[in-house]
Amino acid sequence: MSASSPLMGEIKRGAFMKILDWYIIKKFLGTFVLSMVLIILIVVVFDISEKIDDFLQKEAPLKAIIVDYYFNFIPYIINLFSPLFTFIALILFTSKMASRTEIVAILSSGVSYTRLLYPYLLSATVIAGLSLYLNNYVIPRATKKRIAFEDIYIRDAFRNLDRNIHKQESPGNYIYLERYSVEENTGYKFSIEKFKEGKLYYKLMAETIKWDSIRSRWTINNYFTRTINGMKETIKKGMKLDTTLAFTPEEFGRKDNTMETMDTPELTRYIAAEQLKGSDHIEVLLIEKYRRNSFPFATFILTLIGVSIASRKIRGGIGMHIGIGIFISFTFIMFMQVSTTFAAGGLLSPLVAVWIPNVIFSFLAWFLLKKAQK
Repeated sequence: MSASSPLMGEIKRGAFMKILDWYIIKKFLGTFVLSMVLIILIVVVFDISEKIDDFLQKEAPLKAIIVDYYFNFIPYIINLFSPLFTFIALILFTSKMASRTEIVAILSSGVSYTRLLYPYLLSATVIAGLSLYLNNYVIPRATKKRIAFEDIYIRDAFRNLDRNIHKQESPGNYIYLERYSVEENTGYKFSIEKFKEGKLYYKLMAETIKWDSIRSRWTINNYFTRTINGMKETIKKGMKLDTTLAFTPEEFGRKDNTMETMDTPELTRYIAAEQLKGSDHIEVLLIEKYRRNSFPFATFILTLIGVSIASRKIRGGIGMHIGIGIFISFTFIMFMQVSTTFAAGGLLSPLVAVWIPNVIFSFLAWFLLKKAQK
């Protein structure tokens, strides 16, 4: 009988841990889902009140509003608020457990603090995995449909406000535009330069370049060309020239949020094409690509920080825990915004910019965990 006692003890402890794991997982994910449902309802109500005049004025069909707009708007909201509400949901029920001394009782029964983290990390894995999938595949496709709806029923046609546009249309061939008007399909102060073995051999400069959508070609107005052959240079002038070029108006008429409508494989191919052209927006594109993977990872960090804070019974109870949690969450988000701003300005590597908040807050999580275990 005595020989079987340790075995029976292990079986009982295993059964207890399974019950405890499921209890924490259900509380964590249940509170998270409830919190997200509430915030989605609030955001949707405010969004409807803001856009109701546009819906009525442009006679948007009810089915299109629900299916094309809000069904594609909700995944974006879920992903946007998931780290914050992961944190809030975790603190809400863990702080309640701590106030009822349940955490103390669990640890007193022989369960280590590290073992207590297992169900929390498993729940965080579910949320992070969902966020990763939404970020890389679901949200870009949903955003494409949502923007298409907005273009028809909410906002007017977009404009390209870029100035001094430089592009490499093919190896050795470079184009320049002072600005491009989407409404007129016209570029101003256009030039094209062609190089061979690093030497300029052809240059065209024109007042305007206009896209002919019927014939799918460009019309160059008031131009002159320079052709260089060794020491010989030929100059020609003209008022009008119809020609085909290796680019289309879509390359100049893209919206600023085009990258948000591409899933990650499409975005990767787009970045490669833009790098070939010598685009000025590479840093912004890389930030978007790297952010899609770094943002879900923050779920684990905030989970560890949240458990470390909420599992300790302090003065102020749940209210103090929530206050500290929200402060840390918004500090993290602010830090992310600041670092990506530096990267967009070329002062910081995009990869470093999107991951450095995770690295710094990982050290904070480690410090708080060590403190909570004492």
